[in-house]
Amino acid sequence: MKISLTAGKSEGPTKLNAFDNALTDAKIGDVNLIPVSSMLPPNTQIINMPHLDPGAMTNCVLSHQHSNTPGDKISAVLSIAQAKEMGCVTEISGTNIPLKELEKESKFMVEYMMEKRNLEMLNLQTISKTHTVKENASVVAAVIYHPQL
Repeated sequence: MKISLTAGKSEGPTKLNAFDNALTDAKIGDVNLIPVSSMLPPNTQIINMPHLDPGAMTNCVLSHQHSNTPGDKISAVLSIAQAKEMGCVTEISGTNIPLKELEKESKFMVEYMMEKRNLEMLNLQTISKTHTVKENASVVAAVIYHPQL
């Protein structure tokens, strides 16, 4: 299995448009996102985001946050941990919470998931996106699954 980590942020005239624009900024705005739970198969490889065909049915783990309060700081965070046997993904988001705090919580959650499964962590990565709201904004962070690659 191959996966990509991506994140985006944007403003828009409505909540939906801000979300769509953030997905587009993350290069996943033209596909159908299918939320899945937070497990990775053994030997998962992390690759750069490839071109995705418009309309493709695309599995993902997605973290997102929206606000229409000017000055709010919104953040979306994902962490992945990998072991030989499998991997785990955690997601968290928030408004006006320090990014470092959200990243710390995301890492704690994924480390805990690995510990509960008695897995020896070989790799831990975090991706995040934060944005200060001007009018109406969204942020996203995602793990995109590429089973066909």
